[in-house]
Amino acid sequence: MNSKYSSFLTVLLVIVIIAIVGILGFLGYRYYESVRTKNTSEDFVDTFLNDSNKDTNTTDQNTVSDDEWNVNVDGTNNTGSSASNVQKYEGFTVAGTIEIPATNLKCPIIARSEYSKSALEKSVVEVYGVGLNQVGNTTIAGHNYRNGNFFSNNKRLNTGDKIYITDLTGKRVAYTIYSKYETSESDAEYMSRDTRGAVEISLSTCTDDSKARLIILARADG
Repeated sequence: MNSKYSSFLTVLLVIVIIAIVGILGFLGYRYYESVRTKNTSEDFVDTFLNDSNKDTNTTDQNTVSDDEWNVNVDGTNNTGSSASNVQKYEGFTVAGTIEIPATNLKCPIIARSEYSKSALEKSVVEVYGVGLNQVGNTTIAGHNYRNGNFFSNNKRLNTGDKIYITDLTGKRVAYTIYSKYETSESDAEYMSRDTRGAVEISLSTCTDDSKARLIILARADG
C-alpha cells in the first residue's frame, strides 16, 4: 500500500514539476517577446529619426508642401511620396513614428493601408484621418497588452504630456495632450471631430478590463 502511495506521489510530483516548468517557460517566452518587440521598435525609430535628420541636412525641403498631399473628402489621404520614401517594419508599410516620453514609448506607426489584426500585433496603426502632421485629426490605434508595449501605459498619460510624431518627410511635430477619457467601442465621434483648423491626433486603445476605449486627444504645439 505504501509502495503504491509513494509511486502516486512521485508521479504527481513529476506532473507538478512539469507544469511549473511549462508555466515558467511560457511566461519567460512572453517576457522575451515583450522585450524583443520593445527593443526592435525603438531601434527602428532611432534609425528612422537618424535617417530623417540626414535627409533634412542635405535638402531645404524640411516640411511638406501643399501639393505633396492629396486629402480626400472622406478623410483619407494619399501621399505624393516617391517609392524611395517607403519604409517597412516587420513586413508592414510605415507611415511614421510616435514617441511618448511619459510612458517611454518609441515605435513605428503602421500605415492605414496595412490595418489588420496582424498589424496591430506588431505595432500601433494609423486607422483614420487626414494623415500624420496634417490639418485635421488622425487616429492611431494600439493594443493594451498590459506589458508596457504599444499603448499599454496610456492610462498613465495626463493633460499636458507630450507626444512626438515624425512623418515620412522627416517632419517631427510636438503635440500636447488636452483630453483623456473613456468611451464605448461604438463611439467614433473622436475620429471625425472638427479640429477647427488645428493639427491633432487621437490615440485609441482598450481599457485594462477591455470593456471600454481609452481615448487620448492631443493638439500640435504652435
